[in-house]
Amino acid sequence: MVRDAEADGTPRWATETDQRATRVGRFLRKSHLDELPQFINVLRGEMSLVGPRAERPELVDYFERHVPFYRARLLVRPGITGWAQINFGYASSIEDTILKLEYDLYYIKRRNLLLDLLILLRTPITVFGFRGR
Repeated sequence: MVRDAEADGTPRWATETDQRATRVGRFLRKSHLDELPQFINVLRGEMSLVGPRAERPELVDYFERHVPFYRARLLVRPGITGWAQINFGYASSIEDTILKLEYDLYYIKRRNLLLDLLILLRTPITVFGFRGR
C-alpha cells in the first residue's frame, strides 16, 4: 500500500483498481503471494488452512452491526482459503459481504474432510488464475 493509504483512519474494501496499492503490491495481491506469511499462523495454531477468511477487526465490528448473523462465522478458526473465496472472491459492499457470509455459513454447517479437500483442490485455480484483488 502507498503511504497513508487510509489517512483518515477509515478502513476500506479493496477494489478492482485500488489506487492505494503500489505496483509491487498489486502483483503480490493478484498472485496471492502476500498470503504466504499466513502459513506461520497455521503452524502456530492461530489459523486453519480452510475456514472463513479473517477480516480486519475494524471491519468485523462494522459487519457485526450491519450484517445479520455475521458473528456466527467467528465460531470456527479462520482459514487461509475457504468456500467463500473459491466460489465468490472478494466482497466490496455490504451486499457482497452478506453473500460471502452465506458461503461461510454453508461451510460451517457442512464442514468435513471431503469439503476441506475440495476447497484445497480448487484453491490453486484461484491462485494461479491471478484472480486476486
